[in-house]
Amino acid sequence: MLTRREFIRTAALFALAPEILAEPGREIWVNDVHSQLNRTRVRELLVPRTRDELAEIVRSASQKGLPISLSGCRHSMGGQQFATDSICIDTRSLNRVISFDQEHGLIEAEAGIQWPELIRTYLEAQRHNSRRWSIAQKQTGADTFTLGGSLSSNVHGRGLAMKPLISNIESFNLTNAEGKSIRCSRDENNELFRAAIGGYGLFGLIGTVTLRLVPRQKLRRAVEIVHASDLPKRFEERIAQKFLYGDFQFSVDEKSPDFLQRGVFSCYEPVDEHEPIVAEKKLRDDDWLDLLRLAYTDRENAFKRYSDYYLSTNGQTYWSDTSQLSAYLPNYAQKLREQIGGEESSLIITEIYVPRMDLPDFLAEAAELLRSNRTIVIYGTVRLIEKDDESFLAWAKESYACIIFNLLTLHTPGGTEASARSFRALIGLAITRGGSYYLTYHKFAKPEQVMACYPQFKQFLDLKRKYDPTERFQSDWYRYYRKLFAT
Repeated sequence: MLTRREFIRTAALFALAPEILAEPGREIWVNDVHSQLNRTRVRELLVPRTRDELAEIVRSASQKGLPISLSGCRHSMGGQQFATDSICIDTRSLNRVISFDQEHGLIEAEAGIQWPELIRTYLEAQRHNSRRWSIAQKQTGADTFTLGGSLSSNVHGRGLAMKPLISNIESFNLTNAEGKSIRCSRDENNELFRAAIGGYGLFGLIGTVTLRLVPRQKLRRAVEIVHASDLPKRFEERIAQKFLYGDFQFSVDEKSPDFLQRGVFSCYEPVDEHEPIVAEKKLRDDDWLDLLRLAYTDRENAFKRYSDYYLSTNGQTYWSDTSQLSAYLPNYAQKLREQIGGEESSLIITEIYVPRMDLPDFLAEAAELLRSNRTIVIYGTVRLIEKDDESFLAWAKESYACIIFNLLTLHTPGGTEASARSFRALIGLAITRGGSYYLTYHKFAKPEQVMACYPQFKQFLDLKRKYDPTERFQSDWYRYYRKLFAT
């Protein structure tokens, strides 16, 4: 007869993808879905279905002295969610909404829930209401992120005057290395609240989250083509005009003088609640794949087609939450290889932060740098972020402009190092302007760059060991930096 522990493991395995249904003794490998450059062997891959099962898995691993790594939908790219030879916990089956306080706009859900399901659930609960609640923000570019993973990364969306996600969190419950649940908020266990949000899964496993919602609104999209030199002014104007969301998606044609300089500026303003929702023009997955193929093979035409499409949507209306949902092609690299051939490759993201008034100068210098390095940018965008004055390892140290680069990276040692050189150079450009970069998209930054951008990083490692003295919760990302900054 199976023990309860064995039963949990067997049931969990049958909930996973076919590649995980391994024969006894067969190795279990996991990888991130975007860069596909973090293939990691784990000891076990478990999928708890209840919070009691989760606590039992953690207690069992602790008793055996085994490291635990935490993964959701695996979009992180720097080894943040995997640890070699660890017990890897996949949280995606912990996906229930626990309660919804419609009077105060507070919703509590298990941390494995993904954003589309969270939105569907609260909209269904409010289907007869004339006034409805909505999320304030979610990460853009993909929807299949878990709520707990989003907290662990302290994500942001395209809000024009918003802080990162921590600003929308009322509280959460954290399972520590003993399997005990600890409630964390601004009033309860505040230090742990500040450390775990943006703590990359190193302080315990976030079990449930209470999210602050905002009133749902109708928005109208305003689209124009602008030059980077005008961006700070245009962003300021849109904020003064009470637009809520917006971004700038720049040309990636390195052969053009418009490279990183000219782009699609899309912003969203609130409209009267009686305005009809008119969003007839939408891109299907095949359309996105075709645009991505053009970005690989004909970047001039890719920008023209993309900008023509967005200009055609000028004036369309949307809901403030569902307008933040976006398509993602999880098998994009394989599909593109089937269409255009070539060496195995994928995209690695970096996110760079600079003071907003320095944005035009940074983009101009970045364009020259990327050209000289012969680096291919497949996609890029600019957003805004307000200063985060709450999380311990805050990436939004100031009210920055955020510049996102997706670099085409060949899956060879030389290809990876070529991208690494460009990322380090971009980080250097940011540092000279008092800027920074996002920590866990990769591990390419030099130690002095890490410390310049995150001077509290060593204290962060000390804080991790304070709350997890046995270092039960680990990742290959954590192991890399623990060794790098060992004293």
